[in-house]
Amino acid sequence: MPMTADELRSKYIEFFKSKGHVQIQGKSLLPDNDPTVLFTTAGMHPLVPYLLGEEHPAGKRLTDYQKCIRTVDIDNVGDPSHLTLFEMLGNWSLGDYFKDGAIRMSFEFLTAPQWLGIPLEKLGVTVFAGDAVSQSDTRARSDTRAQSDTAIPRDEESASVWKALGIPENHIAYLPWEDNWWGPAGSTGPCGPDSEMFYYVGEKPCGPDCKPGCACGGWLEIWNDVFMEYNKTGGGAYEPLARKCVDTGMGIERTVTILNGKKSVYDTEIFARIRAAVEGAAGYVYGTESEKDRSLRIICDHVRSAVFILGDPKAVSPSNVGAGYVLRRLIRRAVRHGYKLGMEGAWLTGVAQVVVEDFQGPYPELAENRAYIMDELDKEGAKFTDTLQKGEKEFEKLLPNLLRDPRKLMSGRLAFRLYDTYGFPVELTEELAAEHGMTVNKSEFDEAFKKHQELSRTGSGQVFKGGLADHGEITTKYHTATHLLQAALRQVLGDHVAQKGSNITAERMRFDFSHGAPMTAGEIAGVEALVNGAIRQDLPVGVAVMSLDEARAAGATALFGEKYEAQVKVYTIGQSAAEFFSKEVCGGPHVEHTGVLGTFKIQKEQSSSAGVRRIRAVLE
Repeated sequence: MPMTADELRSKYIEFFKSKGHVQIQGKSLLPDNDPTVLFTTAGMHPLVPYLLGEEHPAGKRLTDYQKCIRTVDIDNVGDPSHLTLFEMLGNWSLGDYFKDGAIRMSFEFLTAPQWLGIPLEKLGVTVFAGDAVSQSDTRARSDTRAQSDTAIPRDEESASVWKALGIPENHIAYLPWEDNWWGPAGSTGPCGPDSEMFYYVGEKPCGPDCKPGCACGGWLEIWNDVFMEYNKTGGGAYEPLARKCVDTGMGIERTVTILNGKKSVYDTEIFARIRAAVEGAAGYVYGTESEKDRSLRIICDHVRSAVFILGDPKAVSPSNVGAGYVLRRLIRRAVRHGYKLGMEGAWLTGVAQVVVEDFQGPYPELAENRAYIMDELDKEGAKFTDTLQKGEKEFEKLLPNLLRDPRKLMSGRLAFRLYDTYGFPVELTEELAAEHGMTVNKSEFDEAFKKHQELSRTGSGQVFKGGLADHGEITTKYHTATHLLQAALRQVLGDHVAQKGSNITAERMRFDFSHGAPMTAGEIAGVEALVNGAIRQDLPVGVAVMSLDEARAAGATALFGEKYEAQVKVYTIGQSAAEFFSKEVCGGPHVEHTGVLGTFKIQKEQSSSAGVRRIRAVLE
C-alpha cells in the first residue's frame, strides 16, 4: 500500500506517543530572538534551549512535526530532489533515554509491520568512526577541517545496538566527523555523534565496500538520531555532558518518496494536485521536456513555500530585506518560470488555493490566513510581471554584445543596472546569463549594491542557541531587559504594544513592536525611566509552569501568533505574583534579579515595517 504524507505524519506521532512522548506544537517559520537565521531551518531549531538544559514544560520525552525553510539550496530547486519548504518529524529525549533507547525505537518504527514495515535487507546505518573533531564544526558540517586535540572514540555502543537488532555488518558503515558528527548550534555547546538510517534503492552493490553513505547513490538517508553527549567549550575542548539528550529528524517528503519507490519528491502524492494545477495553467504535461519540467518543479516548490511563509502566524510581506526578500525572490522566480511556460493571468492564486486545500489539515493557519495569502500573491505577481517583461527585453538588447565576450562574463555593473533601473533581481539575471552559457561578475555586483543599500543575506546561517547569539552572561542580561522594555512600552504607549520580534547579541538588543507612529522624545525618555527604575529596584525574576489559560488569567503577555504547549513557563519580574513589573510567557534564559543589568539606554527608534516600530538599545 502507498504511504501518504498524512499517514506517515500520523503514524510517527502515534508511535512515539505510545512510547511515552508528549506531542508538542510545531513552531513558526519565523524564529524569535535570532540574530542570523531568517527562518526555522530544522525541526530541532525551536528546541535548542531545552537541549541546552532548560526544562521543557511538557516533560523529557517529546515528539512533533515542524515546517522548515532552507534557502541555501534555492538555486538547486528545480532538480528532482531539492525543496525550499519541507516538513520534519522529530522525537527528543531531554536527559531521559539515550543511544540504546533511541535506536531501538527507531528500529521498531522502521521495521515493525504495523508501522513502516521496511524489510531488514533494505535497511542500513552509519555510526561515528571516531576522530579528532574539528574546531570549526557546525550543524552545517563545515568542509574546512581544523585539527583538534580532542579525540572522540568510535561509537561502538550504537553499532552494537544495531547489530543486536539484526543489522548485518555489511550494512553498518563507520564514517568520520564530516558525515556522522553533529556540531553545536553555535560555536560552543552540546554536540555529539549521530547514527543515520538508510534505505537501499539500488539494484545491486557497486562493489564489495558498498555500504550506507556510499557515493554510488544506492543508499538514501531517511532518518537521523543525534546523541548530544559532549559540550564544546570556548577553548575547543569537548567535555562529557552530565545531561545527555537525543535529537532526531525524519524528512516527510524524502521518506514518502523512498517508501513509495518514486525517483522524485514531485512524483509523490504530496505534489500531485499542485503539479496538476500548474500543468493546467501552463497547458503542458509534465515529463515531456526536461527544461520545462525544471520550470514546473520550481513553480511547484516556490508557490508552496510562499504560501507557507505568507500563511504563517507571523507572516511577512514581500520586501527587499530579510525574510521578506526571500519571499519576494520565491514569488518572482515562480512568476519568471511561469512566464517561460507561457502562463498568463492570475495563475499564482489558483495554484496557491490547491496548496492551502492540501495542507490546511496539519497546518490550519493556512486556511485562517487564506485571504492574506491570495492578496499578497496577487499583488506581487502582478507587480513583477511588468518588471519581468521590461527586464528580459533589456537583457535581450544587451545579449549580442555580451556573447561577443570570449570570457562569457557579464559585468556586475551591468547586472546592477538591470536591478536598479528595472527592479530585475540579480538571481534572475544570473539565470538568464546561464541559459546562454555566461556567468555574472557577482563580486562586482555586490560592490555596486553596497553603495546603494545593504542587502539581507538569504543563507540559513548558523543556528544560535534558543534564538540568542549565546547563553552567556551579557546576552542573558539583554534578554531579560527585553521583558522590562516591553512592559514599559505598554505602560507608556498602551496595551496594543506587542512584540513582533527581537535580535539579541552580547553587544546590544533590537526589539520590534506593534505601534502606528514614531515615538516622541518624551515617550522614549519615559520608557527609559521606567526600565531603569525597575533595574534600580533590583526586582527578583521568578519562573512558574502553568497552563496558557492560567498564564493569561495571571496577566502574562505572550508572543502574537506563537503556538504554545499545554504547559508553559511564565517569568515574573516583580516583588510578588500579584505585584509585578513584567509577566511573560518565555523559554529563558534570564537573570535572577534586575539589579545586575546596568543602565538601559535607547540608541535608536525607527520604523521596521507598516505598523511596526524598532528600538535598538544597550545596557551600559
